[in-house]
Amino acid sequence: MQRLDGRTQHYAWGSATALPEFLGHPADGRPWAELWLGAHPLAPAVLADGMALDAAISRDAAASLGDGVTRSFGERLPYLLKVIAPERPLSLQVHPDRDFAAEAFAAETAAGLPLDSPARTYRDDNHKPEMLVALTRFTALCGFRTPRRAAAILDGLGTDLTDRLHSLLVGSPSAHGMRAAFRSLVATSMRPPAHAVDEVVAACRARVAADASPSPRIDRIVAELAEHHPGDPGVVAALLLNPVTLRPGEALFVPAGTLHAYIHGTGVEIMAASDNVLRAGLTAKKVDADEMLQCVSVTAAPPLRVAPERQSSVTVAYYAPVDDFEVTFTTLPEGEEGEERSVHRLAGGGPRILLALEGRVRLETGEDALDLLAGQAAFVPAADGPLRVSGHGRLVQACVP
Repeated sequence: MQRLDGRTQHYAWGSATALPEFLGHPADGRPWAELWLGAHPLAPAVLADGMALDAAISRDAAASLGDGVTRSFGERLPYLLKVIAPERPLSLQVHPDRDFAAEAFAAETAAGLPLDSPARTYRDDNHKPEMLVALTRFTALCGFRTPRRAAAILDGLGTDLTDRLHSLLVGSPSAHGMRAAFRSLVATSMRPPAHAVDEVVAACRARVAADASPSPRIDRIVAELAEHHPGDPGVVAALLLNPVTLRPGEALFVPAGTLHAYIHGTGVEIMAASDNVLRAGLTAKKVDADEMLQCVSVTAAPPLRVAPERQSSVTVAYYAPVDDFEVTFTTLPEGEEGEERSVHRLAGGGPRILLALEGRVRLETGEDALDLLAGQAAFVPAADGPLRVSGHGRLVQACVP
């Protein structure tokens, strides 16, 4: 067991204050978007002995991962734990499934593209299902509405663009109609001009002001997206999607192929160990909408919320329908002065990453012990066996089911 220092990512959409405050660092004027705690080769976390986590796992995979994980996933940590803090909307994006990612990654590698090349779309050969647990109020877009509901929202906006989308959905109220509508917004050959997007935004604002909107919530989101990405067709695509608001402790699961965009808030995110992102808009980064259209699922579905399940008196677990990861949250109440410290065993095995969210938490494995303050993390290899916790505060554990 060792302390683990994560890697911060300073993407343009990040908050200037949320992550620095969490980590106990001074704000420096830059956006702090994500804290990565994992072994992904693009940004591996670093152990207390100075070794990168991916290198440490490669040196002794059996001890680090355990037999079960190496049989299922090879000699790599199958998950990536993050803290994410969007102040501005993220890109409208999809993650590929495992087969598609493996094929595309192999093709780009054979073409000689370096992993950090801006021409690359696939950074690894893995899928990227992910789950987000909100730490603050968190807003997002996730998955397509039913064609009939989307048509009802488009109806009456009175612009050429929304009239065309409405006709596609009414004429074919199915996944085919939704795919045609979405394709007409983001495909390279069909993307509408900025002035057409601006007309839709103005119409959404006008009907909210007139108290005439069938969905004031989505119209306000359209206006917010337009403030950050004026003229971007992804702004109009929001009218086709489900808006989501998570309260602290609520969770959202995003399968591979699901179109989504995080908008604002702070949360803990756990995912398969991948950085494969196919973007359709709402970003200054590389947009590859034609590639994304090969992966996206347009089947109407409500957002997949994951309810926490009680594991013990102090721990709840969030179980996603994948084999790559699970995450638990443990809350240790502060006892009275002089009261004997309660020690609790954490369920779970294999390679574990622990992150303290608040308070002071002690980890114990065998004869080893390690204290974590808020913002500090640790890696517990499979060989360390059972894990016990004590102290007070909140603790996240990422592990393999």
